[in-house]
Amino acid sequence: MTDDSLAIHRLLDEAFAGIEMTPEARDLKEEMRANLVARMAELERSGVSRDASAQRAMAELGDIRSIVTETAATPPAPAWRDQRVRPRPAYVVRTLLLSLPAAAALAVLVWSVLDTAVAGWQPLAVAVLAVAGGVIVADALRQETTASYPLPVGRAVSYGTATAAGLAGAGCVAAAYPQWPVGLLVAAGVLLIAAAVAFTYLGVTQTNRHKPWMVRLQREHEEIGDVFAGDPAAAARFGIYTAAIWIAALAGFVVLTFTVGWAWSWLALLGGLLVMLLLLARTMFHPHGSEPHSPARR
Repeated sequence: MTDDSLAIHRLLDEAFAGIEMTPEARDLKEEMRANLVARMAELERSGVSRDASAQRAMAELGDIRSIVTETAATPPAPAWRDQRVRPRPAYVVRTLLLSLPAAAALAVLVWSVLDTAVAGWQPLAVAVLAVAGGVIVADALRQETTASYPLPVGRAVSYGTATAAGLAGAGCVAAAYPQWPVGLLVAAGVLLIAAAVAFTYLGVTQTNRHKPWMVRLQREHEEIGDVFAGDPAAAARFGIYTAAIWIAALAGFVVLTFTVGWAWSWLALLGGLLVMLLLLARTMFHPHGSEPHSPARR
């Protein structure tokens, strides 16, 4: 450490006396030291003495405490903003070009279900939809995103192949309507089962591809904890409420089915779902200023 940096170090320590050394303040201090050393060297080259140049550089910097306070009051930028990765133009163009034939093939399949006049186009439509969908998925997984690194080529191709098999199986089901030939149904079953097995294998063998900042963010959110942690009574109440809501909804569904028919009985299940969503919103999220699961005042 040179005499210049020693002088600056001493002056900075005096200026930062009484200031809480948070990580932000420590980083700011190191940045100030580098700038002050550079400024002090400039002053010395112009003929100013070493002690005078150190004092003058510190004076030009201004009030340290106000600078630290202003820096601490500035809200930090979101973590994703510094790590943002824009999609490559070539990838966007490829996805758009592949989406057009995929959408056309899907339209042909839907049309063939409604009108048998275009049934001859079904094999081509299924093939185009499956290949385009698989290529889109594989290409997307090969791209670096803000939160994740790109997948290796082999693994991305495996995901794309599984997607193509699943789309081909779904297309075979659509093509089998309304005669339901055994051959198409068997082919659809084989393709769908193969896709499910492939996705299961890829899912259980998938390693973490998130970037370090995303991993840190996930760990911070995991520390928040479960809303029912430490409150078994609230968890028990939630379970009882859930059982009561769905028992009432199913009973209403059965009663309405036998009284007014299928046309209206599904409204009982819809009502149960709405009440369940309201219960979730009330239980999982609490208004500002209220403590979760606080006992009612008597």
